[in-house]
Amino acid sequence: RSLKASPPPPNTGATTDPREALRGAHFAVHAIPVQTSRTFLRSIKEVLPSNLPIICVSKGLEAGTGQMMSEVLVTALDSRQPTAFLSGPSFAKEVMQGRPTGVVAASRDPKLAKTVQALFASPILRVNTTTDVIGVEICGALKNVLAIAAGIVQGLDLGHNSMATLISQGCSEIRWLSQRLGARATTMSGLSGLGDIMLTCYGDLSRNRSVGVRLGRGEKLEEILASSQVAEGVATAGVVVGLARRYNVTLPVLTAVAQVLCGNLSPKEAVDAIMGLPQVEEK
Repeated sequence: RSLKASPPPPNTGATTDPREALRGAHFAVHAIPVQTSRTFLRSIKEVLPSNLPIICVSKGLEAGTGQMMSEVLVTALDSRQPTAFLSGPSFAKEVMQGRPTGVVAASRDPKLAKTVQALFASPILRVNTTTDVIGVEICGALKNVLAIAAGIVQGLDLGHNSMATLISQGCSEIRWLSQRLGARATTMSGLSGLGDIMLTCYGDLSRNRSVGVRLGRGEKLEEILASSQVAEGVATAGVVVGLARRYNVTLPVLTAVAQVLCGNLSPKEAVDAIMGLPQVEEK
């Protein structure tokens, strides 16, 4: 529906029957929104071959459990399915237009990561590999929350200085939390980290950024959600608050987004609260 100008290749088809979709498949690509993934996966687990690799492109943290998709896949399917995660700065519209793009394939199995790399690599798509699944997933989830914050700054018309300050702080917060969860610091500077953050925070095609822009301009969240596509950062923001408490990490920008979305702070109040925090040493 959102890519009407780019019809699917003639050698592809569509079906709502899981058995038909999985018949003869060598891989399964999971692109269901995170918040509905558990229900969907449970509905297909009886027909899903236990050795069929799943390539997950869903980004976010499950509300209620706080689980990453690597955890949701295991608990929903009750099995250790071979899994890989494809992430990075990749607006679908530009990929379909054949514009050069780079992503990363993450899997705890290096051989599977290499297989996914070979499967997706093309003259217009570069695919790096990593075994840092946690880092790729956390960056992919939290960048959506940061993009809402960036949109709020844009909607409030606070200028370039504010935007740069916000995104720099947000990158640090994502790094702090991801490292506490066991991720590598180098992942933050790669395609799934800084690359995706830059795209989502600055790109006009970003759904999460658009939500923030409209919040900054004074629109109500309910009205925004009713008239836009799924923005995973909205649900993920609440999960971040719980993770910050659990791991004792201070995340002023990311948790402020949750406060705005819950209606506890207005966008302007959130900005004032962050700017009023004690001056600190950079780390």
